Amino acid sequence: MQRFTFLTLLCLCFAAPVQAADPTPTFERDIQPILTRFGCNAGACHGKARGQNGFQLSLLAYDHDFDFNAITAEARGRRIFPANPAFSLILRKASGQIPHGGGKRFAEGSPEYRTLEKWIAAGTPRTPADAPKLEKITVSPNTRLMKFAETQQLTITAHYSDGTTRDVTNLAQFSSSESVYANVDANGKVKAGPIPGESTIMARFAEKFAVCSVLIPLPEAVPASAYEKLPQQNFIDGHVWKKLQQLNITPSEPASDAQFHRRAFLDVIGRLPTPDETRTFLADKDPKKREKLIDALLERPEYADFWANKWADLLRPNPYHVGKKATYNFDQWIRKSFRENKPYDQFVREIISANGSTWTNGATVFYRNRREPDELTTMVSQLFLGVRLDCAKCHHHPFEIWGQDDFYSFAAFFGRIGRKGTGISAPISGSEEAIHLGTPTGRRAGPVKHPITGKEMTPTPLLGKPLDIPAERDPREVLADWVTAPENPYFAKVIANRVWADLMGRGIVDPVDDLRATNPPSNPELLEALAADFRKNKCDLKKLIRVICTSHAYGLSTAPNDRNAADLRNYSRHYRQRLRAEVLLDMVSDITGVPERFDAMPPGSRAIELWTVRSQSVFLDSFGRPDPNQDPPCERTSDTTVVQALHLMNSPVLHRKVTSDDGRCAELAKSKRSVSEIVDELYLLAYCRVPTDTERAAAVKRFERPNATRRSATEDLMWALINTPEFVFND
Repeated sequence: MQRFTFLTLLCLCFAAPVQAADPTPTFERDIQPILTRFGCNAGACHGKARGQNGFQLSLLAYDHDFDFNAITAEARGRRIFPANPAFSLILRKASGQIPHGGGKRFAEGSPEYRTLEKWIAAGTPRTPADAPKLEKITVSPNTRLMKFAETQQLTITAHYSDGTTRDVTNLAQFSSSESVYANVDANGKVKAGPIPGESTIMARFAEKFAVCSVLIPLPEAVPASAYEKLPQQNFIDGHVWKKLQQLNITPSEPASDAQFHRRAFLDVIGRLPTPDETRTFLADKDPKKREKLIDALLERPEYADFWANKWADLLRPNPYHVGKKATYNFDQWIRKSFRENKPYDQFVREIISANGSTWTNGATVFYRNRREPDELTTMVSQLFLGVRLDCAKCHHHPFEIWGQDDFYSFAAFFGRIGRKGTGISAPISGSEEAIHLGTPTGRRAGPVKHPITGKEMTPTPLLGKPLDIPAERDPREVLADWVTAPENPYFAKVIANRVWADLMGRGIVDPVDDLRATNPPSNPELLEALAADFRKNKCDLKKLIRVICTSHAYGLSTAPNDRNAADLRNYSRHYRQRLRAEVLLDMVSDITGVPERFDAMPPGSRAIELWTVRSQSVFLDSFGRPDPNQDPPCERTSDTTVVQALHLMNSPVLHRKVTSDDGRCAELAKSKRSVSEIVDELYLLAYCRVPTDTERAAAVKRFERPNATRRSATEDLMWALINTPEFVFND
């Protein structure tokens, strides 16, 4: 027996600890991250619906069992060869040793290659159920101020339930929210662009996310005093100026009174001011006239129809699907809600918990149109919470925390909807239907089950715990309580962001209904402040509109200066927007003095009052009203197209309006006004401002051309003004 001296024992006590050998790779912990990192389970490769070349994986590794079976057992395990791991197809194809449709994904002998080879040699072990769980990932640095063209390497660390960590930078996926400002390569190296702005870099490992905020200011600093001197009409301005100061961006000058007057009319009530209204406003010397204008507009009857029209886009069903009477009732219910200035939380509550007849309670049409729990889940979550759950219906959301359990637990709130009456029989679904609480085991109402496990799902709010709802209570009422509750993290933010986007040209979160960690707001403090103010004012939409429209930031000019020309997210200037189709058509009717006629509407009706998008109108279709066959929520696009330009230039209907004997041009030509006065009137009608001296001189020359008459010249000038960006856009 070997004998140890005291000195030997002492040396053993202080010897360096023996380093443990590298642990054997396991499937969930080590292999699936490799497949995700190199795109093997992406939608364009083996993660598509039917896989690629006979090999299918779950999209972004959301189904561990499916993927393990596909690699180790399908086709008798032909993709792995335990007797000689290096000969496995999964290694030979991915390393480019044999032809592979996806190309070479990693090199032979690379760390990823060796991990896969070691896993196969070890017998393809699964990760034990009691193994430490991945709790989160962090990115370092998580914020970074960068100069133009500067680079920064990100480090991604995985944190496990046993307190251990590991560097997973080489296995993470990266993307940039705004690559023009800061781009990121596949290895996590960020490079700043040549213009000021900000970008959010997203890192994904397994099902976890982390983000790094990158800010690239202009290199020349602006004195702090320049921002301190900027006007602060309310809390909005302070948050906007603070963000601009971080970027060394300075705001544009205030818009002229004429610009502000036209902008406010179009933004708040969706119509142009009359020339007399414009003259009165421009002549007013009251320093508070802009605030008074907003207050007056919010009390006008046009407000309700204009803002109801926006919500009708999101809620209005196809009349050939649910019936014309039901569609009309829903539209009138929405308009009545805005005429009453119904608190927004009450508006949402009445929709979610709607019961009764589709002929007497318009809100119930919401459930006549969308009839399945999964359809209702995607619509309610997107409209009222700004959470897009569509992806989670089939697999784990690729850019969020939501999975199938979250989706179907939320869908369970709609599992007990009962319906009485004739169902859908498109295209003539004209019958009445009643919505009510169905029995738990009723023929038309029942539990929602997980599509894979078959488990009966319990109603569960997002990020919440399962709820034990009594059988006599409608789960939708419980859902309405949670959605509108003050502590709900989404409700106030998504409506504040939606209204902000309508008025300011772009949402603080863009798209407006996609609130998630990987699509962060451009100004988080501003969004929080807007949501808090909205709650404080008891969800009053008019007060939300007023606080935005009376801020100094809202009244800025659209003209850029030398320090904000590249800014598209921080509201250093006002962003121009093409006007909605209905607003433009009403403007044309107002200016020409010839009203439009619509099917199923009384004479004199305006386009903004239409209760259905089925009403025939080439103009409205050209300018992008929603497709009646498209599922809501369908945000209409504000893009300009060649079709729109050609329609304004060549439309026979527009020509008849401009040249009508009963129209504005004929009236002006017959009047005793001078040519200069006619020109001024036309500019006030179309642009809500008087022409410059240069514009007036050029317009007057039209009347002096050979063979020109007062009427023909007036008609030519009106048509020319209608065909300009200043008319079509809200400036």
